[in-house]
Amino acid sequence: MALLRKKIISANWKMNITASEVSPYLTAFLEEIKGINEVDVILIPSFTSLPKTSELLSSLQGIRLGAQNISSHDKGAFTGEISAVMLRDLFVHHVLIGHSERRHLFGETNTIIHEKMKISHLNQMNPILCVGETLEERRSGKEKQVIEHQLREAFSGLSVNQITHTMIAYEPVWAIGTGQTASVEQAQEAHFFIRSLIEELSDASVSQKIRLLYGGSVTPENSEELLSAPDIDGALVGSASLDPRSFAKIVVQAQRNCTKE
Repeated sequence: MALLRKKIISANWKMNITASEVSPYLTAFLEEIKGINEVDVILIPSFTSLPKTSELLSSLQGIRLGAQNISSHDKGAFTGEISAVMLRDLFVHHVLIGHSERRHLFGETNTIIHEKMKISHLNQMNPILCVGETLEERRSGKEKQVIEHQLREAFSGLSVNQITHTMIAYEPVWAIGTGQTASVEQAQEAHFFIRSLIEELSDASVSQKIRLLYGGSVTPENSEELLSAPDIDGALVGSASLDPRSFAKIVVQAQRNCTKE
């Protein structure tokens, strides 16, 4: 019997929501999720909004703080970079690594992503590793090959314990910000493949514990069906997370899904 994994819903605000907008956002969001206690929530603001978000979350249970990026270096002359120690000072628990926008817009390679994975774990922060294929790669039938290569490179040399404390977000690049969404069948197939590969890279116990998120134009309209798939444990929400009530609906639907299980 498969392990029952707690649902997790993450909000990636990207380059949106200023520090002054965080408080009203949280006020509206918290009002909508009263009574929600079976879903983990992660807020991933921009760097300039991290301090305010951290301050406001310090007295709340069940909502954790994430960062959108991390330097692969400890410290030094790296203008514009944010180190793991700096993030830890703000009580950041999770770090997005390998998001498709970082890969494709900023040229982040699998080698850089691997270094970021290592430094996150060394500083006791749990990475949310993003993997996924482009439309061209899917049309060429290479989606599994691409995902496997990304995962093997990212996890190279990591311990079983470090793999266990990583979340993986499958984000079909062709569905991000396009309004397109992978069908539930396509998403489940990818998540099942990822879970099977994790078993190969570690063991069956880890593959059943690790939480897999779907990230590709998740909305209140499609999240309930996506979250019903057996290997999808949550969502990495982009545009729909910018509206606190829209994001809250996804969290509420995740809890509703938990009660069905």
